[in-house]
Amino acid sequence: MTAGGFLGLQKFVNLQSEELDEDANFQGYANEANIYGPLIKDPNRILDLPDGFSYDVLSKTGDPMTDGLRTPGAPDGMAAFEGSHGQIILVRNHELSDSQTFEGPYGIQNEKLPRSELNKFYDGGKGIRPQLGGTTTVVFDPQKKGVQKSFLSLAGTERNCAGGPTPWGSWISCEETVSLKDEYRECDHGYNFEVPATESMFLNKAEPIKAMGRFNHEAVAVDPLTGIVYQTEDREDGLITRYIPKDKNHLLSGGVLQALAVVDQQGCDTRNWADTGATKFPKNVPLAVKWITLENIHNPEDKLRHEAHQAGAAIFARGEGMWYGNNRIYFACTSGGASKSGHIFYYQPSPYEGTAQERDAPGHLILYVEPNNTKLIEYCDNLTVSKSGDVVFSEDGDKDQYIRGITSSGKIYTIARSSYHGKSEMCGVCFAPNHPILFVNIQRPGITLAIHGPWRHG
Repeated sequence: MTAGGFLGLQKFVNLQSEELDEDANFQGYANEANIYGPLIKDPNRILDLPDGFSYDVLSKTGDPMTDGLRTPGAPDGMAAFEGSHGQIILVRNHELSDSQTFEGPYGIQNEKLPRSELNKFYDGGKGIRPQLGGTTTVVFDPQKKGVQKSFLSLAGTERNCAGGPTPWGSWISCEETVSLKDEYRECDHGYNFEVPATESMFLNKAEPIKAMGRFNHEAVAVDPLTGIVYQTEDREDGLITRYIPKDKNHLLSGGVLQALAVVDQQGCDTRNWADTGATKFPKNVPLAVKWITLENIHNPEDKLRHEAHQAGAAIFARGEGMWYGNNRIYFACTSGGASKSGHIFYYQPSPYEGTAQERDAPGHLILYVEPNNTKLIEYCDNLTVSKSGDVVFSEDGDKDQYIRGITSSGKIYTIARSSYHGKSEMCGVCFAPNHPILFVNIQRPGITLAIHGPWRHG
């Protein structure tokens, strides 16, 4: 652990059991399955967990990093990778724009801007107002429960929200914006960027993967069998798309972008909103899918989804977290369902996914859970899949924010509650590949946590 670089590192372990009081906060959740037991109030007011669980605080906004910069704020999507000698490499997004210098890595007046490395930025803002989104990499030692190093690994991008890991050991970071070149912006934004998961401290050169489309990106998931990348779009009338690269080991090589459509249902509205008049999308009924090839994918007027819907693509309610697991592509729609409080789908790929043969054996779209009960789901956001096969997701709602799990039978249970003022979005849930640890971010004020405990393995 770097001397002086992480003096702010705090450890909160061995939470003591205590009687739950009857305040409204602890009556705000419900369970369909009793997996880990009731939450215990954290005396440090950061994260309430069940008995037997504990957490470490890895970093906070403003902490000095090993490269001399400040830990940026608004941590969002994240993935964990196996490092050498048992270490864990976290690659973490930061959902920031150029005006948010109080949370940026370079100081309030960008006084720490590394001008010698501006050639690695996607958008250096003419050296005056660089875009402050991007990624940081954290190398964590799970045995010592300490951070060994942290550093900026992608710079000059805007509002990096979520993304997803690749099977070849990198993170795809997504811009949740469609801002255009202007007085200080040197480039159009709304693209994805690949960041290698490495312990070596260096700033990766930011290269947009333009063939994956320009839109309000949220998350991606890569099917390791085909190399196809699936994508969500954070819009109330968003698309689910897939990118078929020419070279599955080199996403920058170009490829084809396609939108999901339901067979025999032109412009299928999956949102299940009562005020649309659309036919209700059925739960747990596999519906055959086809894929529509998209044109004008850089769309400066932000019309990609409208053109796709006119061509027959399905409509989704704020697609957010997405993850590959159980040979499926799971994704959350934050405002789906009759209560507009969120639902979760999965896509079962065709055995001939991405080839002409898939027409005869198509993939299927399944609505997995939609409780329409905010005590079970309130604006599901980032998600991941545990070793047991359970889907684990975090929330971005108006009330208390929870981490929840979903069993293979579709039953929802509670894992944790943010008790840091109770209202800040939790995001970036991901499991370590080689240790029983779940990582999560509390976006405001910007805290990254490692949660230890008796996680289910089957």
